[in-house]
Amino acid sequence: MIPYSRQSIDQSDIDAVVETLKGDFLTGGKKVSDFEEALARYIGVKHVCVMNSATSALHVAYQIIGLKEGDEVITTPLTFSATSNTAIQCGATPVFCDIRYDGNIDERKLEALITPRTRVIAPVDFGGNPLPIDTIKALCDRHKLFLIEDASHALGSEINGQKVGNVADMTIFSFHAIKPITTFEGGAIATNNTAFYEQAKLLRSHGIVKKELWNSDMVMLGENYRLSDVACALGLSQLKRLESFIAKRNEIAHYYDERFLNNPFFTTIAIDQTKRSTYHLYPILLDRSLWCSKEEIFKALHVKGLGVQVHYKPVYHFSYYHERFGEQRLETTEDFYRAELSIPCHQGMSMEEATMVADTLLETLASIKGCHL
Repeated sequence: MIPYSRQSIDQSDIDAVVETLKGDFLTGGKKVSDFEEALARYIGVKHVCVMNSATSALHVAYQIIGLKEGDEVITTPLTFSATSNTAIQCGATPVFCDIRYDGNIDERKLEALITPRTRVIAPVDFGGNPLPIDTIKALCDRHKLFLIEDASHALGSEINGQKVGNVADMTIFSFHAIKPITTFEGGAIATNNTAFYEQAKLLRSHGIVKKELWNSDMVMLGENYRLSDVACALGLSQLKRLESFIAKRNEIAHYYDERFLNNPFFTTIAIDQTKRSTYHLYPILLDRSLWCSKEEIFKALHVKGLGVQVHYKPVYHFSYYHERFGEQRLETTEDFYRAELSIPCHQGMSMEEATMVADTLLETLASIKGCHL
């Protein structure tokens, strides 16, 4: 089975982890600050605060801006539910904005959703494809809103030569196993705001400040969202190879782009020349005539060794959201969900495997009867 994505662990990663396991600090040591500083240099921001997951980082970011009951967060329904779940945990209400047909939030539809209760806009760089973040930031500035960018898919993505993570008030990254780099589980807040950074460090560690070697004080209610030195050692090792990971994913993606050009079964998502995507995902969008056969296609591809996946079931489809917020339906989101399949595209693949993926996909779709429209 060729999975749609996969971690890449080599001997240098193993050596880095083993070295730390043999050291004095498994957590709370220098590897944490070393990893944070390396990430900050790579992204081009003043500060990075690492945590045990991107979900934790989102929760902390919302707490930093004082998100509370009665506030609204405008976000996308086409993402993992953590982006909105953590807002609800703070007492706020998610307001879902429709998307463009590239998976990213439709920035043209944001302003109509802003109310006196809106506190923050939290868009997602879908699949690693950078958002029009400058446009969204200008809108936030105009309405005095915070901007928290969920770039869980996009460490290393660029727009106009600048790394994702430089524009929003805070940007969230993920180091889950199949994200651009991994720390087993992990996440981070990147920011140029020193006050936000200092608050993030407090909130991830019980709100405790050390006054002296033996004395400490708890100055706010925090969590245990710390990331271990062992995890950070793996992250530091992985970060050294991130550019090669992205290059390989782009090589495969560009092969797919050319191979699938003008095929009758699906379209692909074009990445603008001003952007570089991590290609955390390579989505294809099935022709409408195949929507009714998507489950059949999914199963057939798995039988043939292609570990395709669907990204994502819209968050408002989940029973919790339906019961709490009522039925919702956004037209482009619904169409994208019916059409989308993520096919294998990762740095562990060979070009021979990419060719096999393309051949198998096209052959399988040619055998599907589809719907009568």
